[in-house]
Amino acid sequence: MGLLERLRKDWFIAGIVLVIATARLEPAVGVKGGPLKPEITITYIAVSAIFFNSGLSLKTELADRRLHATSCVFCSNFNQSCWWK
Repeated sequence: MGLLERLRKDWFIAGIVLVIATARLEPAVGVKGGPLKPEITITYIAVSAIFFNSGLSLKTELADRRLHATSCVFCSNFNQSCWWK
């Protein structure tokens, strides 16, 4: 397997290594108040993107209606009991 094929297959790991190496060489880019503004981008944008991406990967069909109904009732009751405290 050639280097180019390997990079195509493991592009995510190669990207992580590249980002870590870049951060090691130029750490001032990611400091608080720096050009990337991590206090905003990590807190809001990155977390929102992770949850959005996770939501897109969920199956749309409802496999077990009883399980879904039970979890909805439990969450609803749990939220109502938290409001009383």
